Amino acid sequence: MRTGDRKPETAKGRRTAQNAFRKRTFEFGIRCIRVVETLPRSITVDTIARKLIRAATSVAANYRGAIRGRSSAEFMAKLGIVEEECDEARYWLETLVALNLVQPGRIADLQQEADAIIAITVASIRTTRHNAKEPTN
Repeated sequence: MRTGDRKPETAKGRRTAQNAFRKRTFEFGIRCIRVVETLPRSITVDTIARKLIRAATSVAANYRGAIRGRSSAEFMAKLGIVEEECDEARYWLETLVALNLVQPGRIADLQQEADAIIAITVASIRTTRHNAKEPTN
């Protein structure tokens, strides 16, 4: 599809998509916290749990910062942090499974959600980068 063939995105449509993704990233953090709350207590688990909670909740916090960005550069920078933090949360979820602290099936949907959030974030960065290069008419 050529640039001129695309439907122009409306501000309302963009806000709706942003609100939906903002809610999705928030719920990801909440779901990770709920997993942590069910884990047994030990020094190892407590360390991993803190890191998972910090990374997972950072996803939503940084996305909120991204949509309030003052420029496309600031938006892309914050989205880069969202991508990194979500990937880190995905790592800690994998670690919990590898240590047999959580059954793989119990958090498979949460891992898939992390993958989806990462994919959406990367696509948003690419789109923003592409749009920043396009000449305006």
